[in-house]
Amino acid sequence: MVTYTDAGSPADNANDETIFFGDGTSSATGCNRGGITRASRVNIGNGTNRNVYYFEHTYNAPGRYTVSFIGEFRDENISNVPSSDQRSFLIYTLITIDPTVGVNHSPVLNAPAVDRAAVGKVFLHNPAASDADGDSLAYQKVVCLYEPRGIEAILCASTNRNRPQPVVLPGYVYPNEQSVSPGSVQVAYAGPPVPQVGALAILEIDARTGQLVWNAPNTVGSYNVAFKVEEWRRMPNGSRLKIGEVLRDMQITVLATANNRPLIVVPRDTCVVAGTTITRTIEATDPDNNAIRLTAYGGIFPPATFRQTVNQAGRAEGVFTWSTNCSDVASDPKLVVFKAEDQPTSGPVLIDERPWRITVVGPAPTNLRAAAQGSTVQLTWDRYVCQNASRLLIYRKENPSTWNPSGACDVGIPASAGYVQVGTVAANLQTFLDDNAGRGLDRGKTYCYRIYAEFPRPAGGASLASREACVTLQGRAALFTNVTVDRTDATTGQITVKWTSPASSSGFNPPVGYRLFRSAAGAPFTLVRTFNSLADIVHVDPNLNTRDLTYGYRLEFFSNVSTQPNSAVLIETAGPASSVRVEATPNPGLRPSIVVRWTYSVPWNNSGSRTRIYRKDPRSTTYLLISSSATSTSTGGVYLDNDPVLRMNETYCYYVETVGGYDAPQQPQDLINRSQELCVALTQAPCRPVLTLQGPDCEALNAQAKQYPSPLPKPLTYTNNLSWALSRRPEGCNARIVEYRVLYSAQCDSSAFLEVGRTRGNSFAHPNLTSAAGCYRVLAVDSAGATAASNIVRGEDCRIFVLPNIFSPDGDQRNETFRPIFASPIVGAQVKIFNRWGAQVYSGHAGNDLTLWDGGGARSPESGGRDAGAKASAGTYFYLIEVEFADPNHTRQTYKGWLELMR
Repeated sequence: MVTYTDAGSPADNANDETIFFGDGTSSATGCNRGGITRASRVNIGNGTNRNVYYFEHTYNAPGRYTVSFIGEFRDENISNVPSSDQRSFLIYTLITIDPTVGVNHSPVLNAPAVDRAAVGKVFLHNPAASDADGDSLAYQKVVCLYEPRGIEAILCASTNRNRPQPVVLPGYVYPNEQSVSPGSVQVAYAGPPVPQVGALAILEIDARTGQLVWNAPNTVGSYNVAFKVEEWRRMPNGSRLKIGEVLRDMQITVLATANNRPLIVVPRDTCVVAGTTITRTIEATDPDNNAIRLTAYGGIFPPATFRQTVNQAGRAEGVFTWSTNCSDVASDPKLVVFKAEDQPTSGPVLIDERPWRITVVGPAPTNLRAAAQGSTVQLTWDRYVCQNASRLLIYRKENPSTWNPSGACDVGIPASAGYVQVGTVAANLQTFLDDNAGRGLDRGKTYCYRIYAEFPRPAGGASLASREACVTLQGRAALFTNVTVDRTDATTGQITVKWTSPASSSGFNPPVGYRLFRSAAGAPFTLVRTFNSLADIVHVDPNLNTRDLTYGYRLEFFSNVSTQPNSAVLIETAGPASSVRVEATPNPGLRPSIVVRWTYSVPWNNSGSRTRIYRKDPRSTTYLLISSSATSTSTGGVYLDNDPVLRMNETYCYYVETVGGYDAPQQPQDLINRSQELCVALTQAPCRPVLTLQGPDCEALNAQAKQYPSPLPKPLTYTNNLSWALSRRPEGCNARIVEYRVLYSAQCDSSAFLEVGRTRGNSFAHPNLTSAAGCYRVLAVDSAGATAASNIVRGEDCRIFVLPNIFSPDGDQRNETFRPIFASPIVGAQVKIFNRWGAQVYSGHAGNDLTLWDGGGARSPESGGRDAGAKASAGTYFYLIEVEFADPNHTRQTYKGWLELMR
């Protein structure tokens, strides 16, 4: 503990102090105060002594504890604290002891609070706080606290013994309030915050830098202010957890003086690459031509250094030097506070100070190389120089990128660069094989890669991205070129599917061929036909319902890896590619029109070419091209047909032709695909429903899951409840609806909605679902058969993971393992088990079998994934489990708690 005391006050004579540890104990013996002896007392100027006390305490259990100190000698005549000499002051440090959080060091306030303020001058203070673990710090202004009881009363209390009960100071107001500093206004100041000169005075603290600004005192006197420094830890699930805070209660003495504050200039916040030595010159000037003393505070001193090199009348310079290394890499910047103190011949010393934030980033991985190996790419790179990095992330995109890091602050790889993550490896590895998750990469394409490093929590941090490495796979992959509708009909519809044949410089090993799969409206793919010749690149698919359904296709090219008998089969996949689906909505009015929409999901790009719109008018048998300039996106397009020839109560028919091609110029271009034909009556359109979804009651399901008698997963079913109301859109729409059709898509694919029910009412229950995830839309149907689609709503699964607090691995085959009482479908879980002293006794991965721990030691590669080492003894343990759920978003959630192991 560090306190600052007036060298002439009774508080300065306290060689023995009392510390309350927050667990019902203190440093005192019985009712006798004390127990903590002052280790040092140093005069630091301005009549202030710095007192240091060392103490040690062991807590018996995890928890959150407030370690506090009560000072019984608050100065008298504090302007913003009535009867101040009758009020104690209280400071504290909040700590969290939790094995799941890990080791922690509380924030350290490196700069003392000893500076004087002047009437009509801005007052500044920055604690220059640092955190050894790299946790994030946040600053907040608070009201000063005190403990109404005396120390002996707390030590001897019959209730709440050794437990201070702090309350806010009665009558306390902040020193900028007009009631204690009348007439105080803001004065000119470079900021931040930028002043509103002449407006009421302010007292603010910057939440990120900790810079306290009082702009400006107006009345001579002494004032008390307090602020807390909060400590926030990055957790495995990406959230932040407050694990500590430190309270500083300080006194500001305001004097009247003609002296003016000096002005210090610091560099802009910056980023540096670990391993770089950063050197900067700090300058200060004084308007009164006084000498200036420069100092610096922060958690990086040492090894960083700062020395004043120039000390002239009215001018000073100092040189800051810091040789960074890999251990300095962190997500949050390091804070350095530079202070300039003038040295007037008479009157109080005044200061200016500025924080400087330096972010240290990891160096870019070097010498990334990419080599093609069949349908895979082997990546290699030099060993990463920062051995404390936790992992390397591998990213890939098709074709070279124009993106490069814009500077040292531009770490990682932004989504806008067009890369996608394809893998991660430990930071000490130097290779990665990209096989596209077992599907193989497409021959004939150019693939480009970058990698970067991530650093472990809690400090976190990342590196710059490597240089790009590109490789072109030789040969040519099989690629879809057409999924075009030849005939529109509910039973005899027909689609022609075409693709290109693959090619390889070394040929293919028989047997070779294709397997073509089809999906109707998002249903699972089923095999349509197997082709045993590479020359077969066209399939005419008859007897389909092209009037009502969208069809998707997937192609598998297969060949043997080698000429050896029974060698592995290489499978390359093309697609999926869907047919084009067209919809039309009439817009009656003074000038009738029809909105034509089309959608698709294809591996080529239709956005670079114009889409053609065809229309067949009433009493005509021929479609005419009405537009060759409609635009498409990657998923579809919209065209407004407001031709003056359109007439109400007539029927018009449409189809569209998309034109597109693959991005690589050597791949197929000018791909023309036709939609189904669709006829729409230009009548008053139905009003659009506005759809809402009430998903399952997750709290009720969670309570239901907890009632299962044994820790075995049980299947739960879900019900999604839909309701809707008609809007008044489009304007003048028809509200006479004869029925509603409810459509559902499990994968939320806009082209894959299936009808699950019809109703005349305004609600629908979709019951007995094994998953609540999926998307819904409702079609309003009028008496003419015209439809209007609602908005799309998405359902989400409940994420339930209910854990027991006891298990008994004693060989009786009952409750043998630690596993969920109930769990929603998961991909897997990372499990860590700690004993009551915070030591990790187990770390492992749980898969779909949901066995989290069997009471053994840590898993090792040598044991083949089995538990190794001694069995854990009976007792209380703590768990930290990061679960990845098998929902569409692969949601991650962290669970922590306690567990009793019985033998």
